[in-house]
Amino acid sequence: MIPFPYEPRRHQDDIVGNIAAAVSAGRHCVIESGTGTGKTVCSLAGVLPSALESGRKVIYLTRTKSQQRQVISELRRISADVPVFGLAIQGRSVSTCPLMAENGELSSGTSEEMSRLCSRLKRRESGGVCGCRYYQGILDSDPEDIASMLSEGMPDPEEMQRRCADAGLCPYEAVKVLVPKADVVAAPYVFLVSPAVRRRLLDWMNVDLGDVYVIVDEAHNLPDYLRESMTAEYRLRSLDHVAKEASEYHDPEVAPGISVMDVADALRKAFGEAAVEYLREEDGLIPFGFLQESLMSELHIPSTRLSAACKNLVELGEVIREERKERRRLPRSYIGSMGSFLDFWMSCDDGCYVRLINGGDDPSLEAYCMDPFEAAEPFRECRASVHMSGTLEPLDEYCEELGLAGAEARAFPSPFDPDNLLTLYVEDVTTRHRDLQIDPDNIARIREHALRLVNGTGRNAAVFFPSYDMMDRFISDGMAEEVEGEVFFERRGMSQAELMESVGQFRASSGGVLFAVTGGRVSEGVDFPGQDLELAVIVGLPYSRPSFKKEALIRYCDRRFGNGWEHAVKTPMVRKMRQTRGRLIRSETDRGAAVVLDSRAPQVTGFGAIPADDPLRDVQGFFDGTGSGAAWLRRIASQ
Repeated sequence: MIPFPYEPRRHQDDIVGNIAAAVSAGRHCVIESGTGTGKTVCSLAGVLPSALESGRKVIYLTRTKSQQRQVISELRRISADVPVFGLAIQGRSVSTCPLMAENGELSSGTSEEMSRLCSRLKRRESGGVCGCRYYQGILDSDPEDIASMLSEGMPDPEEMQRRCADAGLCPYEAVKVLVPKADVVAAPYVFLVSPAVRRRLLDWMNVDLGDVYVIVDEAHNLPDYLRESMTAEYRLRSLDHVAKEASEYHDPEVAPGISVMDVADALRKAFGEAAVEYLREEDGLIPFGFLQESLMSELHIPSTRLSAACKNLVELGEVIREERKERRRLPRSYIGSMGSFLDFWMSCDDGCYVRLINGGDDPSLEAYCMDPFEAAEPFRECRASVHMSGTLEPLDEYCEELGLAGAEARAFPSPFDPDNLLTLYVEDVTTRHRDLQIDPDNIARIREHALRLVNGTGRNAAVFFPSYDMMDRFISDGMAEEVEGEVFFERRGMSQAELMESVGQFRASSGGVLFAVTGGRVSEGVDFPGQDLELAVIVGLPYSRPSFKKEALIRYCDRRFGNGWEHAVKTPMVRKMRQTRGRLIRSETDRGAAVVLDSRAPQVTGFGAIPADDPLRDVQGFFDGTGSGAAWLRRIASQ
């Protein structure tokens, strides 16, 4: 065991011991631990003894940079007693490529497109100088000097990028110099899930996957992330870009007598047919052979020639990307992307995929993967993995879904005094779609409850809506103007920088109100210690809207687990609710109240909300009185 860098809270010793025993035996470990357990430091303290003793490496997977910062922060504390070095890495992006950040066109590129162009810019030109001055800085520097400069103090991602910028170095390439020296590498999920990216990471680390310990932060997100990693979607507007690109390259043939635009026009027609035949409200199921038959009929070719045409589209896309790369332009090909999508659509397994037409302003075709098992292979093949979250139950279903046979699975409660948390719900409102239609006054009552709570307490509060659409509905009705404190927003499509600026201003406010979404980035990835957030008003239960896609997943989970609705609909809703309420209590001294504005709150398993006739009175009594949360609940219940 390594010295724990803090005075242990309740259950922390047990969690660390549980992890240590599992990984030392080469077993997977799945743990649900309540808010405030210190999951980051516990997982590191549990895994590092086996890793350091055996000389193996640790990959710590996160969803956000803020979580990476937390990993580095905990490693700094641990390194005061044990020699250990950690490093946070990011994929190619504007933040890791200063050259591309300077160019408007290049800054819009995907990680793959940036990687392609980067390989061209790193090539030495006549005179021996490469096309990127930041990479040239790497070539002109001694690797040991780079490592020494960048490793001092174990910098977090932002500090690492600042040091590289000051030294004129490429942050992405500079970090690669340090990777072999790191005991722990904190990285986004994609670094292990994507086969190509995983190969590069393991090559940089100079290790085999079987010799790596993996820690998964916020593991409740992993199954859906794996599904999405195996899913392909193609939007109708992309065909406009195909037309422009085809014109630029004189609309080449991809099969005898069939040009790029012929295929694009046939696909556009298939979009229209699918919308008419199968689209119902938001989406619709498409039969297995519909798209192939539509394209073959329109192009007058058999399946073998259609398949060959799609592969030729992919190869043509590669030629275009290489040509654009040589001109130092973003190596993007819409023609190639169309071919890749069609090839994927026609080849993916019908057993675990469902094919959809999605509506909206920009309709799309989607081949959605319902089974994360295949994409979860690296989590089974590593030396051992640790999966931690505050909302993972039912643990046996999580293990089965990812194929973690023989995993050590256990749930731990929060170490904090339950008297510090008050959870109420009101019985005269609901956001159930059917009830909103029957009783349109529901919305007015929700609005009245929410305004009365946030205006009546005068404390920093957040109003969490079940969706952006619902939040926009209340905003358009003028609710924000009736809030007495300053209002801040989590907007749809906000960049991370914009979101954190809004959150920072809210934290600094007194009596401010944050409008956010249950299941959004604020409710899952942002901490609000102390008085930064004391009241959470949760509008409705965040059940996913009915759709053909969701119905297909329910049927699939029925076959797999025997409880499809519970697995695909209720469990994600419960996790979102628990994550949202978890923003309130982050330390032993935090106190907070959550009020659910929905009569269906008893459906939230393990939430423990009790009904309140006058939630404002009860919340004020909780904050202003001397009674604890549990005592106040007993008092309310006895009235």
